[in-house]
Amino acid sequence: MSKPPSDPAGQLPDVAPRLRELRRRARLTLETAARRAGLSPAHLSRLETAARQPSLPMLLSLARIYGTTVSELLGETPPERDPIIRGGFREAVEADGWTYHTAGGSGRAMQALRIQVPYGAQGDLVRVHPGEEWLHVLAGTLRLTLGEAVHELAPGDSAHFDSLTPHRIAAATRAGTELLFVHTLLQSPDLH
Repeated sequence: MSKPPSDPAGQLPDVAPRLRELRRRARLTLETAARRAGLSPAHLSRLETAARQPSLPMLLSLARIYGTTVSELLGETPPERDPIIRGGFREAVEADGWTYHTAGGSGRAMQALRIQVPYGAQGDLVRVHPGEEWLHVLAGTLRLTLGEAVHELAPGDSAHFDSLTPHRIAAATRAGTELLFVHTLLQSPDLH
C-alpha cells in the first residue's frame, strides 16, 4: 500500500502522527479508541498511518475522545490566548468534502467553526457524545435530525441541543449549506 502524496492541495496537514500520539497519550488501545469513535480498528489504523484522510466529523469525534481540539489535531498554534480571530487569519481546511474555518481560539472548552457542508454530506452518520452543540445557518438549508425528529433550518435559524441526543446534519440544498458551529469539548472519562 502506498502512502498518499505528502501535501497535495486540498488535503489536511499530516494528522496521522498526532492521532497516534494523542491516542497513546490517552492510554487507549487502537480497538478501544476505534470503538469509542464508531470506527473499525482497521479504519483508525489507516487514519494513523495516513492511508486515509479523516473527515471533519471523525476529527471532532477523535478530538473529544482524546480530550483535545480539532486545532491541536491539525497542528495549528494560534497566538497565546488572543481573543480576536481575524477573518483572513487562517486558511480553509477541507476534509471529506467539508470546508471549515476555525472561528475561535484553541485550548478552550468550546470550539467554534464556520463550516461549508456539501450536499448530502453526513446524511447517514449519526453522532452521540457528551457536550452541547449550537449551530446557526448562514446560507442554504440544513437538515438536522435530533433523535427521531427531522428539522429543516433556513438561513438565520439556529439549533442548540445536548449532544447525547443522537444527531446528524446534512445539506438539504444542492449548493450546500454554510453554518456557524460551536460545540463543547469534554474529555471522555477514563474507564481504565
